[in-house]
Amino acid sequence: MGRIARSFALFGASWRVLRSRKELAVFPVLAAVAGLLVAAVFLGSGYWISHAEIAEHSRLTPGSYVMLGLFYLAAAFVTVFFNAALISQADVALRGDDPRVAAGLAEAGRRWLPLLGWAAVTATVSLILREIERRFAFVGYFVSGLIGAAWNLITYLVLPVMMIEDAGVRHGAKRSAELLKRTWGEQAAGRFGIGLVGFLLSLAGFAVILGVAFLLGGTITIFVAVGLSLVWGFLVSIVCTTLAGIYQTALYRYAADGIVPEEFGKVDFEGAFAGR
Repeated sequence: MGRIARSFALFGASWRVLRSRKELAVFPVLAAVAGLLVAAVFLGSGYWISHAEIAEHSRLTPGSYVMLGLFYLAAAFVTVFFNAALISQADVALRGDDPRVAAGLAEAGRRWLPLLGWAAVTATVSLILREIERRFAFVGYFVSGLIGAAWNLITYLVLPVMMIEDAGVRHGAKRSAELLKRTWGEQAAGRFGIGLVGFLLSLAGFAVILGVAFLLGGTITIFVAVGLSLVWGFLVSIVCTTLAGIYQTALYRYAADGIVPEEFGKVDFEGAFAGR
């Protein structure tokens, strides 16, 4: 099985899990709602604080940078928390039991402090990469992209380790790097498949919606089409985020325990993740 075909097969396996366990998609929805609330609180207050500081001091003061750092931390924690909740219940589903939203939130809540620590690490890395891009322009984007890709690869299994092994930040990062050594050859196959299918679904949906709007014509129709496109994009994002969490958990189980989940039994899972 070629890499592209294997990527689509892994997407299909993850989709079969989601189709039978639709409640898993609730976690990305909750993350989106919480993210909007965080953005509203921090960006709204941050705008007024920055505006007042510029008016008084003609520049931003350290207070604005503190606000920016807190925003990054809060946004990262929202993402980490709900992804952790999703992974905990994806593992339940892959073991053949029934996942529950309340149980996932409870599991993530029980580990909120280590998750906050990991969120602080990811927020710090994001700020550093952003600063590299800002300072070094085109070269900065290239360097930041390389560093970011390497970081994502090394830390891909941190959350499954933290949730399933009840590990802290340091052990989670170390364990993720160890598991990567066993699976690095094709680790990105499933991620590529999910990302590619998500992109194609988004593109196809946008094309159909905007094509119909163009044929019907009218200003109101265009606004409706834009609204439908946003809704479609959101739905595709929710599905892809859920599939990514399922795949991430399945990969952890194979890398850590050598177990191929039943839903992935028809896929050349061992071939996809054979160590190099």
